[in-house]
Amino acid sequence: MGNDSDNGAGSYRRFLSGDDDGLAAIVNEYREGLILYLQSLVANLYTAEELAEETFFRLMVKKPRFSGKSSFKSWLYAIGRHVAIDHLRRNAKLADTRVEDMAEYLADETDLERAYIRSEQRIRLHRAMEKLIPDYRQVLWLVYFEELSHEEAGTVMKKNSRQITNLLYRAKQSLRTELEKEDFSDEEF
Repeated sequence: MGNDSDNGAGSYRRFLSGDDDGLAAIVNEYREGLILYLQSLVANLYTAEELAEETFFRLMVKKPRFSGKSSFKSWLYAIGRHVAIDHLRRNAKLADTRVEDMAEYLADETDLERAYIRSEQRIRLHRAMEKLIPDYRQVLWLVYFEELSHEEAGTVMKKNSRQITNLLYRAKQSLRTELEKEDFSDEEF
């Protein structure tokens, strides 16, 4: 959990006590990671940006209670996941859209993503992850990119630690297969 969760929780407490700078600090700290996490769910960067804004809007308007049982980050990402699921339910046909059909969107990735994914290896890894089923993308993203514990990832995904361990194992196997198709050597990964 470390400073990251303390800073987010502290900023949230400041916001709840009337300091709008607290919310601004949360947005600055978590926006980029939240967008890329949400993209792992909806496979569309522009939609992910809108869902991240909606997540922060829910914090601002509904002011949900943060219990402190998980890190602030995993709590915030769980809210984002609910927002994404609501979106996918409202737009069922979007959930059926395959990543391959969205090649134009993916080819036109924004500067935000380019800044985040700096090296060619990361870009290839990201492309391979886009081909995985959503649960695999999500668990890999939470554990390896967002560095959440298995327990925290379980909180976000509503799964127990053992289910996360099993899912992670299968996700890594699936990712390795995709990377091999792209001739991405194990040394690079």
